[in-house]
Formats: sequence, structure tokens, C-alpha cells
Amino acid sequence: MPLSPVQAEQRSKATNVRSHAYLPWYFAFFVISGFCGLVYEVVWVRLAMASFGVTTALVSIVLSIFMGGLGLGSWGAGKLMRKLAAPSALRLYALVEFLIGCSAIAVPAEVKLGRAMLLRAGAFASWQTWHYYVLAGVLLVIALLPWCTLLGSTFPILMSVIRGTSRESERSFSYLYLANVIGALLGTLLSAFVLIELLGFRHTLWIGGALNAVLALTAVGLSQRVSEPAEQVEPRGRCGTEQRLYGLPRSAVPILLFTTGMVSMGCEVVWMREYTPYLGNFVYAFAVILAVYLLATCLGARDYRRWSRSHKSSESAGVWTLLAVSVLLPAVGANPMLPFTLPGLGGLRIIAIWLFCSLTGFLTPLLVDVWSTGEPDKAGTSYAFNVLGCIAGPLLASFCLEPWIGERWSLLVLSLPVFLIAGALSFSTGTPKRTGRMSAPVKFITALAVSIVLLWFSSDYETLFSPRSVRRDHAATVIATGTGFDRSLMVNGVGMTMLSPITKYIAHLPLAAMQRPPRNGLVICFGMGTSFRSMLSWGIPTTAVDLIPSVPKVFGYFHSDAAEVEQSPGARIVVDDGRRFLDGAKEKFDVILVDPPPPVATPGSSLLYSKEFYDVIKQHLSDDGVFQSWYPLNGLEERDAATSASVAKTLRSSFPYVRAFRSFDGRFGIHFLASMRPISVESGSVLASRIPKRAAADLTEWGPEHDVAKQFDLVLAQEIPLHQLEVKSPDVPFLTDDRPVNEYFLLRRWFGISR
Repeated sequence: MPLSPVQAEQRSKATNVRSHAYLPWYFAFFVISGFCGLVYEVVWVRLAMASFGVTTALVSIVLSIFMGGLGLGSWGAGKLMRKLAAPSALRLYALVEFLIGCSAIAVPAEVKLGRAMLLRAGAFASWQTWHYYVLAGVLLVIALLPWCTLLGSTFPILMSVIRGTSRESERSFSYLYLANVIGALLGTLLSAFVLIELLGFRHTLWIGGALNAVLALTAVGLSQRVSEPAEQVEPRGRCGTEQRLYGLPRSAVPILLFTTGMVSMGCEVVWMREYTPYLGNFVYAFAVILAVYLLATCLGARDYRRWSRSHKSSESAGVWTLLAVSVLLPAVGANPMLPFTLPGLGGLRIIAIWLFCSLTGFLTPLLVDVWSTGEPDKAGTSYAFNVLGCIAGPLLASFCLEPWIGERWSLLVLSLPVFLIAGALSFSTGTPKRTGRMSAPVKFITALAVSIVLLWFSSDYETLFSPRSVRRDHAATVIATGTGFDRSLMVNGVGMTMLSPITKYIAHLPLAAMQRPPRNGLVICFGMGTSFRSMLSWGIPTTAVDLIPSVPKVFGYFHSDAAEVEQSPGARIVVDDGRRFLDGAKEKFDVILVDPPPPVATPGSSLLYSKEFYDVIKQHLSDDGVFQSWYPLNGLEERDAATSASVAKTLRSSFPYVRAFRSFDGRFGIHFLASMRPISVESGSVLASRIPKRAAADLTEWGPEHDVAKQFDLVLAQEIPLHQLEVKSPDVPFLTDDRPVNEYFLLRRWFGISR
């Protein structure tokens, strides 16, 4: 018997009420999904770095694939979801979450296979060639793009579940966007501060995979209870004519979304370099920046949802003027002249990014909601434009703006498209001319004046130093400063090295430890070039590798004979990731030196201390060759003995013969010598008998002794038995690519919690 109109309306309302009750479930789905997505992004970048090289180009490739997959999945799934009923869409969502969870097992295997294929490519994929990055990019696309596409598809799929079932339909994107950002914030904090330290990268992925499986099972169960309403509720934005924003044609909205994505992600790249001198070069520093970014974005999205209940979208035109000014605030926050000089207060500078992040969190979901009006296909398309901006922004900032004009002026350039939009809206006839005491044009002109003042009171970090030589490239800002023996090298504001006899010992100690004259050598991490220069004084072919292109360019600032040294027979300087360089090299070396950048916890530095790296070293070390690894210890063993114990234990497990010596002054750092043969360093006189005359002059050039034997004896007297390092933390695991003990340490250091 057919239902009467009244009965049909009552049934439709009852169905809508039941469907509306499921909205908290969808919100929870996207909190967990956002958590997993952030975890995957962090770990996948790290897996790619370990297998393909720690280079900015490689990291940019991975991030571009990740964001590109999100955009592709969002666009493609939106097209597929036009007519799918809610229960079917929910089951499809469950399948997608299950497949995403499978990536926890598949991606590590795929990346490992890709590395093996790259190594078999031979000359086609030789180091520092475009062929290498093309092939690496193709292999990473195969490994990552399908999973990233699945991640991007979840937005339109779940929007189609919500579509027509409640009044949230036309703002469903912002609803899920808020949940996703909350999840990403939790993923940032828990992965960086808890999970990776306790579980390692691989098991952290498993946690993400398990959560995806839980989502899939829950969504399948929920799909049995969700029913399609008898009569779909048409989103308000689709009644009559489609919504127009600020009086602009609808085609302008994707341009606005592209702009917010480009500017926000471009600024994030600049902030990472701008705030490193104040937050430190640690995984946790980057996690804090990302967490502040996500928290502010989350609150901005929440404010939009509250604001939208009582305002029209076009009333947000004035936000663009405020957004344009906020792009420049971090330049003031990073001004080295600000009085945040007391210990622990440097982190307060990061508050300067808050306003910008909250405003982008406000505008992005607003723009997608206006464009999509709750329709998954339109939401997918509009979000894809935002993602395209998120791809373009980092590439523009890291490869063009920062190398050419520095951090402060990069922010100015990134603010220009926002100022252009704000100016157009302020003087447009399609937007309200007065939303407060000042008219829109007056607000815009005032914003321009404020921006000029902000730039006037900002400066880049290097202005603290005089004299100085500053070089910028896509990877870092390099500062060489000081005079005489007080010269020092900084990368992104972090002190790397200074003129010291230690850097000479790094070369001469392992070279003299060989019982025959060495034939060649390799220096990984160029620094000031002192160890490279010292090794060349032995008259042997020497290759030096450094990740940062600008570091070798300031060689002449520290050594007056730098040009002559570079032209020495057999001298070769290579800009590349040291580990990746060895992967592609065919020759063996008698002596290999590694001087990882300080501090010990520098992100990615574990890849130069790990068991997997030592396995690569052994493949390129001659049978009786000596490997020297410098460990820049500076009192940290009293606070975190586990790191030095892990390094010692890992070396012992990799080489049959390992010896350790503190620096010549007994205060800073440890020289680890490792070999497949016994290491003969019985006395300074024995080592002095093996060193050429020119090399002897180099070793004693800076003292403190002027006799070669006595100079060597200063270090030999500082030998440390390995068990003394290991016994301080006997339960610490080996340092591996999966368990970077040196980089993740807070739980261990603060609470004594370790695995």
C-alpha cells in the first residue's frame, strides 16, 4: 500500500534523524584516518631517504607524490560518487580503509625492491644525474601513488555518505576537514614523541595499518544500519542558481584554493629554515612547527563552522586582507634582534605563524564548501586544486625563492598573490564595502602600511654575524663567519664545526693506523674541508661528499690555500648524499671518514650511524682498510648514555675490530676506528713513523703539540674500552634505519622509558 504524503514525509524525517546520529561516527573515522595519513607520510619520507638518498630533491619527489596522490584520489573518487547510495558508499569507504592499511606492510617492501632495482640500473642511474632522479621518481610513484590516491579518495566517499542525510550535507567537507586536521595533529605528536621512539618506523606503520583495519570493520558494521532517506534533501546551495562568492565567477574559487595551498605550504618550507636556529635541528623542532600549524588550522576550521551558521560566505572577504599581512608576521618572529634570548624562550617565536595558519584553516574549508555545496564530485575537484597548490608551494619556495632571495623576502613574494586577491576584493563591487568602522579599501591600504613596517622590523638570521659569507641553495642557508682561529660554519643557523685540531685527527688517525701506505680515501661530510685537506696532504686521491651544495663553496673562507687544494691531483668534491654515493660507487677505499653533522640527534643523521650504513661501508672498504666515524659527544653521555652505547654496540656488531678514543683534549667527541683487520695504534711514535712529511706538518699546524708523536699520544691516551660505553645502557638496541635511537630520545631522557 503506497504511503500518503504525510507518512512519506514523516519517514523521511525519521531517516534523516537516524542518519544525523551517525555524524559523530564519520567525524571519528576522519580523526583516525588523519592520524594514519600523517604517520604514513612521515614514515614513507624516511623510508625513501634511507633507500634513495637524503637529498632535498628526493624529499620533494616523495612529498609531491603524496600530495599528487591525494589530489588524484579526491578528484577521481568525486567523479565516481555522484549517484552511489549511502550504504554502498560506506562499504566502499570500508574497502578503501582496508586497502590503505595494507600499505603498512606493502610500502616498506616496495621501497626496498625499488632500491634494489635502482642499484641494478648501473650507469643509467649514476649519482648526481637526472637519470637517477627520473628512475627513482618512477619507482617511488609505483610504490606510493596507489596508496596516496586511496588516502585522497576518502574525502568524497564519506561526503557521499553524508550527502542528503542531514543539514550538514552542504558543509560536509569542512566537517570532515576539521576531523582530518585533528587526526593529523594527533599523528604528529604521538608519532614524533611516543610511537617511533618506542616501536620504530616499521611497527609504527603497523599501528596505522591496524587502525585502518578497525575503521574498515566499523564502517562495514555501520553500513548495515544506515539507510538512504526516502527523499533526498537537496543542499541549499543547489537550489536555484549556484552560489557565487565575492561576486566572482565560480571559476575563480579553484584559483583561490590553489593560492591558499601554494602559499601555506610554501611558507611552511620557509619556516622550517627560518626557525631552526631558535628551535634546534631536531626531529622534535620540526614536529613542534607542524603541530602549531595543525592546531591553528584546526581552530580556524572550527571557527569557520561556527561563523558560517550566522554569516554569508561573501562576508569573509576581509579575511583575505588579514591573511596577506599574516604571511609576513613570521619574518618578524624570526628576527634575531627580538629579546627572546633566555634559554627556552626561543620557541616562543613560533607563535608568529599562528594567525596565518588559523586564517588558512578558516578559508580553505569555506572555499570548498562554497564550491561543492556538499556534492562529492565538486568537493573532490576543488580539493584537488588546493592540493596542486600544496605541491607547487614547496617547489617554488625551496628551489627558487630561498636560494635566490632568502627567507624574509621569500615570505614577501609568497604574500603577493594574497595581497593581489585582497586588493581585488577590497575594491570590488561584489563584496561588502564596510564590515566595521573602516571600509574595505581603507583596511587594505592600512594592511599595506603595516606590512611595510613589518618588513622594516625584520631581518634574516645571518645579520647577527660580521664578518660573514652567506650562501643559499635549495637545501640550506650556509653561513661562514668569524676571523682568525675563531671562524665557524653554520647550516641553517646551527653550528656545524670550527677550526680545531680534532678535524685533522679525523683524517690522520685512521690513515696512520694502516700498516701500509694508504692508496685512496673518502670523506663523507665536507664541513670546513679540514679533513679533506688533511687527507690530501698524504698525496693520495681523495673524494669528499657533502649533501649541501653551498658548503664546499665556502671552503676558501676557512683555508687560504683552498683553491690550490681543490686543484690537487686526485682531489674530487661531490655534492650528494654520502650513503647514496656509496650505493652507486664501484671503487673501494683504504680509509673512509664520516663526520655526521651535529647535534647527534640531527634529523636523518642516524642513517650515518646505522647498521645498514655500516654494511654499505664494508662493501667499499678495502680488506685492511680503516673506517673512522666521529661521534660529536659533548656531555650528552651523562644525560643520554643510550645513544653512545647504541653507536658502540652497532659498530661492534658490524666490524670485528673497533677502538674508541676521546678527542685530544678529552672533552669533546669520540673517534671510532673500525676495521676487518686488527687496528695497530700502539704508540704515537709508531704512528709518526708512518706519516709523510707534508702530512706531519699538517697534523701539527694548529698544535697543541709540535712533535708528531706527542700529538698522536694526546689522543691515544684517551682510549675508551667499548664495554665502558655499552655498560651504561646495556639494554639499548642496535641503531638501525628502523630504530633511530639517536634522533628520538625524549621518553628515554625525561622518563627513563625505553624499549
